[in-house]
Amino acid sequence: MTTTTQNELETDVEVKPDGRARVVLRGRLNEQTVVGCWGLLEKELLETKVVTLQVDVSGLGFCDGAGMSLLLYLNMGSMTPRATVSVFGLEADHEKILRELTFNDHEAFHPHPAIKRDSFVEKMGRRVRQMTMEFHEEMVFLGAIIATLPASIFHPKRSRWTETRRIVELAGANAVPIVSLMSLLLGFIIAFESARRLAEFGAQLYVANTIMVVMVRDMGPLMTAILLAGRSGSSFAAEIGTMKVNEELNALKTFGLDPIPFLVVPRILAGVFVTPLLTFYSILMGVIGGVIVMLGLGFTLPLILHQLASSVHLNDLGAGISKSAVFGVIVSAVGCWHGLRTQQGPSAVGLSTTRAVVTSLLLIIVADAVFSAISFLLK
Repeated sequence: MTTTTQNELETDVEVKPDGRARVVLRGRLNEQTVVGCWGLLEKELLETKVVTLQVDVSGLGFCDGAGMSLLLYLNMGSMTPRATVSVFGLEADHEKILRELTFNDHEAFHPHPAIKRDSFVEKMGRRVRQMTMEFHEEMVFLGAIIATLPASIFHPKRSRWTETRRIVELAGANAVPIVSLMSLLLGFIIAFESARRLAEFGAQLYVANTIMVVMVRDMGPLMTAILLAGRSGSSFAAEIGTMKVNEELNALKTFGLDPIPFLVVPRILAGVFVTPLLTFYSILMGVIGGVIVMLGLGFTLPLILHQLASSVHLNDLGAGISKSAVFGVIVSAVGCWHGLRTQQGPSAVGLSTTRAVVTSLLLIIVADAVFSAISFLLK
C-alpha cells in the first residue's frame, strides 16, 4: 500500500496481485491537491494490470471542480483500461454527475482536432511573409540608427559618452588578453603551415610576406570580429534582452526615452571605435608570432623586417582597418537588434543571444566576401 499526504489530502493506493485495486481519499480534493494526487494515481495504476478498482471518497471533506474532474476520469476507466471501476462515498449531487456522465459522452463531446498538413505553397508563403516582416523591422531599426547617429556625434551633450567609455573598456580593454593569445597562435599556425609548403620550392623567406598579407588584409580583421561577436555581441544581446524581459525598456519609454539613442547608439559607437584598434593590435601580435617562427628557422631579424615592409602597402592596412570598422558596426547592431526583439519566457534571453552570435558570424563572412570581391575587381 502506498500512502501520500500533501496539502491536506491523504491518498492511499493498494494494488493486490490478483488485479484488485483500492484507492482511499481523505481530506480536501481541490485544485491545489489534485495535481499531486493525479500523478500518484497514474504512477501506481498505469504500471499494473488492474481488473477492478474501488475508489472510496467518503473521507473527503471538500471536492471542487478540479477534484470532480479526477473522479470522472477514474470513473470512466481512462486511467485503468478494461477495469471495472466504482466510486462510492460521494454526496448526492456529485453522485448524480458521475452517474449521468459516461465514457461515451466523453468520447462524443471531447474535441478531436483534425490533423491538417500544410501544403508546400502555404509553408513557403508563410515563410516569405515572415521574412518580409523581419526585413521591414530591420530597415526601420537601421533607419532609426542612421537618423540618430549624426545628432549623437555632432551634439555631444545628447550622447551618453560615459556609457560609451564603459562599453569600450568592457569590449576593448578587457578583450586584449584573449586577442593577444589568439593572434599570436594564429601567427604561429600561418608561419608553420606556409613554411612547410614554401620549403618545397626553396622559398621559406616568403613566409614573412605571407603572414603580413594574410594578417593585414583578412585574418586580422576577420578573427577579431569573430571574437567580438562571441564575446561582445552576445553580451549586448543578453544585456538588452534581460532589460526587455524585466520590462525596463517599457519603463524607459514611459519616461520618454527612446531605446535607440539611449542604449543602441553608445554600443555602436563603442564597436566602431574598439574594433579597428583591436584589429591593429591583432595584426601586430600575429606578425610577432610569425617573426618568432622565422627566427627559429634561422632567418635574421633585419631580413625578416625587410620582407614584412615590402609585402604590404599603406592602402592594404587601410583596407583591413576599414573592413574591421564595418565588422564592428555589424557586431554591435546585430547584438542590439536581437536584444530588442527578445520575447518573454525563461529561455528568451538565451535564444536571442544565440541568434545574435549566429547572425553576426554569418554577416561578417558575407561582408568579408564582398570586400574581397570588390578588392579583386578594383585591382
